[in-house]
Amino acid sequence: MNRADPEIATPEIAALPATVPPKLAKGDLLRVIAPASSRAMVSEYDHSSLIESRFAELGLRLSYGRHVDERDMFDSSSVTSRVADLHEAFADPDVKGILTVIGGFSSNELLSYLDWDLIAANPKILCGYSDITALQNAIFARTGLVTYSGPHWSSFGMRDHFELTQRWFVDALVDGYRMELVPSPQWTDDAWFLDQDNRSPLPGEGWWPLMQGSASGRIIGGNLCTLNLLQGTPQMPPLAGSVLMLEDDDATDAMTFARDLTSLLQQPDAKEIKGLVIGRFQTSSGVTRKHLQEITGQPALVGLPVLANVDFGHTQPQMTLPIGGQAELIVTASGGKLRLRDR
Repeated sequence: MNRADPEIATPEIAALPATVPPKLAKGDLLRVIAPASSRAMVSEYDHSSLIESRFAELGLRLSYGRHVDERDMFDSSSVTSRVADLHEAFADPDVKGILTVIGGFSSNELLSYLDWDLIAANPKILCGYSDITALQNAIFARTGLVTYSGPHWSSFGMRDHFELTQRWFVDALVDGYRMELVPSPQWTDDAWFLDQDNRSPLPGEGWWPLMQGSASGRIIGGNLCTLNLLQGTPQMPPLAGSVLMLEDDDATDAMTFARDLTSLLQQPDAKEIKGLVIGRFQTSSGVTRKHLQEITGQPALVGLPVLANVDFGHTQPQMTLPIGGQAELIVTASGGKLRLRDR
């Protein structure tokens, strides 16, 4: 296969037969759970009234897990509580989708205790990002259920500059990926939850074409350092035939990202990945286009299309990515095209 050919390539290997959960419709009930950090931590900066009104405008109802406000010394709750809320959300036939409160550090603690048969038998939307990456990729690996890396429940408390994130959320979870994806004209990277009144959007720089070519494959990824927690476990999804979509936050600098990416690319089946898409880094990470050009020039990525500075990760706006779904990628000298779908 000529990777410089602008035609979309067909993946040679599929990770697993994917199960796509039903889309949301007006009147549907969403369950909010906290598999990582507690809602009690988020509520210190209470934007719940705006969140509730936003979902009401979308015609969606919200309910909350029984343990969502429990809080321990790690700003989370017990494994027993978090597993119970997740199982109850999947088992409840009235619940059509599941939203996570926020990320954190500990959703991988749940993986040894999850009822994979229960989850597989009750396919429904699960959406969140960051630390939720461990849960999402594990669910796909063990059940084939497509999940969604996208805004948390708490994200909907952002008063301004949230329109495109919400449009992408609706496009993915209601409309079925009908929007054409193009780079956002501006973006934000700030502690909006502390101060909703003083925010300054930054001008967009477009998506960065780092290596030219085309590819199509199963989406695996999300937060890179969290995905790497699954290495060596039965919860690690297959990389063969995949388009990796990876991001990291401001706790990661260029050297750490390079090391973490290398670790992923050293997995036995990583030789058969099809392409790489990197999300936009937060300003304080210090990661630049030159850093990423150097990092992605390593031998393991030779011949693969690489596109960076794409609108997902820990900045806004934020795409909603189908983990276990399909990405079609074309990278040319002047830019890139990216198409997402569930199946």
